[in-house]
Amino acid sequence: MTTVENTPAGATPRTAPPRAASSHAEFSPLVEVVVGTAVGARLPVSDPSSWLNLHPELTAPEAAQVPTGPFDRRVVEETEEDLACLVRLLEGLGVTVHRPAAVDHGAAFATPHWRSRGLYSYCPRDLTLVVGSTLIEVPSPMRARYFETSALRPLFQRYLTAGSAWLGAPKPELRADLYGVDDTGRPVLRNTEPAFEAANVLRCGRDLFYQVSGSGNEMGFTWLTHTLAALGDYRLHPVRDLYPHTHIDSTLSLIRPGLLLANPARVTEDNLPAPLRSWDRIWCPPMNEPQSPTGAHPLSSPWIGMNLLMVDPHLAIVDAAQHELIAALEHHGVQVAGHTLRHARLLGGGLHCVTLDTVRTGTATDYFG
Repeated sequence: MTTVENTPAGATPRTAPPRAASSHAEFSPLVEVVVGTAVGARLPVSDPSSWLNLHPELTAPEAAQVPTGPFDRRVVEETEEDLACLVRLLEGLGVTVHRPAAVDHGAAFATPHWRSRGLYSYCPRDLTLVVGSTLIEVPSPMRARYFETSALRPLFQRYLTAGSAWLGAPKPELRADLYGVDDTGRPVLRNTEPAFEAANVLRCGRDLFYQVSGSGNEMGFTWLTHTLAALGDYRLHPVRDLYPHTHIDSTLSLIRPGLLLANPARVTEDNLPAPLRSWDRIWCPPMNEPQSPTGAHPLSSPWIGMNLLMVDPHLAIVDAAQHELIAALEHHGVQVAGHTLRHARLLGGGLHCVTLDTVRTGTATDYFG
């Protein structure tokens, strides 16, 4: 077991030789992973992008009234305890764990078009897409996340020197015309420039699935399609009319080749991506919500409970409170390690969100050929 709980991102244990990033599918055996941190987590200033990505269920006046600034100290401390336990769990499974470097998310920054402060380093999944040995920093539509990957730069530089390609999407301008409202007065993401987050994407070897939503627009899909074509023989499938708000990983999860987990409140036989319709399905049971208060305006729906991390095709780390989901996975031959993130819903990130798998074994297999 390699102990790196207190090792900042980019630092390497003396016994671990540097290696390039390599991750092709959500379920391949896990070798290296980043686990996020709640230190410095805060709610950013209210603007159209934070309304769209953090509180799309609220009206504009309601979203403007959501308090901003640092999260409660107790929330941060308890979350750090839970993340430290997750680190130990992963290490006990033989996985090398990295943590984000320290970043001051309260520092103000600006472009010629807007000003903001940061969000957090809690969800490293959101802003970096690992495709094989290539790291892709994505163009988030949320202004507060403009510099968030700075916390991972030391680690990415290590992967670069070990042989990884490290790309950045065109830095978005995030002007006001990127954000609109629909007929009900709720926020939508327009197509004035490419904008998407990595958590809109599920990877399955040669095939990737991109959810078009409030955190990923059609121009982002186009940019990623052409970029993947330059990287290799990849197929990017658009996922439309599935979930309008943000990420895909509380709607669909790929468990192993031929088996997926689907959110019955959002997924139907008609909107399931065509390549996945031949796979067996576990329809996610209703979620058990935590007994502790989640705050007046949690950043996730109760479905964050189905947000799980596959360690390999036969082992999942799952919210320990989701007993029915755990039973359903075990019924399909998947072993489960239960883990609790007490403030997952409040902070907007479950077990898949708070991790970024940078190294898994395996290759770009064609699972649909």
